[in-house]
Amino acid sequence: MPGPYPEIEPYATGMLDVGDGQRIYWETSGNPNGKPAVALHGGPGSGSRPGRRRDFNPSAYRIVQFDQRGCGRSTPHASDLATDLSTNTTRHLVADIERLREHLGVDRWLVWGASWGVTLGLAYAERHPERVSEMVLTSITVSRPADFHWLADEAGRFFPAQWARFRAGVPESERDGDLVAAYNRLLNEQSDPAVTEQAARDWTAWEDALLSLDDGYAVPNPRWEEPGHRLAFARLVTHYFHHAGFLEPDELLRGAGRLAGIPGVLIHGRFDIQGPPDVAWLLAQAWPEAELHFVEAGHTGGDEMRSLIIEATDRFAVRPAQQPDAADGRRS
Repeated sequence: MPGPYPEIEPYATGMLDVGDGQRIYWETSGNPNGKPAVALHGGPGSGSRPGRRRDFNPSAYRIVQFDQRGCGRSTPHASDLATDLSTNTTRHLVADIERLREHLGVDRWLVWGASWGVTLGLAYAERHPERVSEMVLTSITVSRPADFHWLADEAGRFFPAQWARFRAGVPESERDGDLVAAYNRLLNEQSDPAVTEQAARDWTAWEDALLSLDDGYAVPNPRWEEPGHRLAFARLVTHYFHHAGFLEPDELLRGAGRLAGIPGVLIHGRFDIQGPPDVAWLLAQAWPEAELHFVEAGHTGGDEMRSLIIEATDRFAVRPAQQPDAADGRRS
């Protein structure tokens, strides 16, 4: 099975003003004349990572990455409690992707996404199918209210001690209610830095518990060592989860017909605690052009998942960037 490509550095970077006082960091790497591909990071709030470039043949692809609003190197940063999140919604992020596409002079591009990046990628593709040539999506999410309830409540059945600590992180009067709403209030609806810092630690500790069965995942995870990243991540995740991803219930599954003619590869861990496999199966049923692969892994995947990603990007690298035939749903 193919392994990751060598590490590379961006050949161009910038800050794009997308309105609302927001500037997003972007970078491009690989071949400036290659097939455009945009990689959408997870979270919300994780930020882009250099290792993602290694999933694309650098001689074949023009690889575009950016940090979504409020995280990474984008400004203003959600680690500042004064940063207003009211213009940080899925609709805003979809519009940002389009502004970035226009800014870079891209006509159509392959959309790659993982976890939350799947939700964002689907929302973008369903809004702008004419701008998407193919999709490669891993650790599938569609951000339904039931999915957020599973993550914050039902998944605790696998980790009872860790979930008890997670639940104890909110005021006693809120422990039998909506835990996502309670954490959103602690992180986004009050201004005491000590309270938000503790809530961020409690939320990310629960994230670690959910990923703790994944091969090679360290608990506590080093990604939380930087306080600004930890706080921004926790604020953005709870903001989006509390508002059900700023989507209508089942919006992405109901809208999957708009993806007709766009080839897709879906890769999901059969032992993914954060996102049970039936979500990926439901998406595949609603999107006939998509291939679904289950791997023996959790949410963060493993060697088999990465090999399937690279197999997909290698295959799509040589596929002509023709317009999809939306009338009959055939692949172009």
